Amino acid sequence: MKKEFEREILDTMSKDPGNWKGAFYFNKKDSRILVPKLIPSMGYTLNFAHPVSYIGLISILLIVIISAFIN
Repeated sequence: MKKEFEREILDTMSKDPGNWKGAFYFNKKDSRILVPKLIPSMGYTLNFAHPVSYIGLISILLIVIISAFIN
């Protein structure tokens, strides 16, 4: 029951337009790194208030840049 309640709170936070800056989601109270987009059928996005999301984004960019130089 508690997990279901927590999930409802997190879903409510991700649907709040105040936590979105254009296409980017910022919410320090939300502990998730990946959150559903405003239109859930569009997939997921990063929570840019979470520091791990920047590490993941930089890692992906480095892989793309390094692979461009290898080929």
